[in-house]
Amino acid sequence: MASSSSTYRSSSSSDGGNNNPSDSVVTVDERKRKRMLSNRESARRSRMRKQKHVDDLTAQINQLSNDNRQILNSLTVTSQLYMKIQAENSVLTAQMEELSTRLQSLNEIVDLVQSNGAGFGVDQIDGCGFDDRTVGIDGYYDDMNMMSNVNHWGGSVYTNQPIMANDINMY
Repeated sequence: MASSSSTYRSSSSSDGGNNNPSDSVVTVDERKRKRMLSNRESARRSRMRKQKHVDDLTAQINQLSNDNRQILNSLTVTSQLYMKIQAENSVLTAQMEELSTRLQSLNEIVDLVQSNGAGFGVDQIDGCGFDDRTVGIDGYYDDMNMMSNVNHWGGSVYTNQPIMANDINMY
């Protein structure tokens, strides 16, 4: 009998002290139910984490889309300004080349007048564009008000200096 009592005790100790088989089924069902509730709660938390992650990614997409749109707008404005400045630069470069050519021509004329015109009178250099006579009210030259060898700008016709261009931005 000792063996049967030890069997009884071992079975009762493994069942938590219950001898009733229906109690052990209830205990197993209770464990299953608790485990199922725990799994449901864990799945709910997992879905909430996943939804929060999706919401965060959606917000990040919206923010990056706005940033991208602003960058594209800024790039468009900058490109338009660049094209405008490039066009202005082309015009200024062409004007600079034209003015440099004109300056070179004027310097050649001044050099020619200074080298050949020192002994000639005013009438002989009129064809070069140097005329120190003033135009009167009636549109004709007024030789009475003319100062001897002085042009309209107060300098002598014979002491013209070469016109120098600033060659910093020449080419």
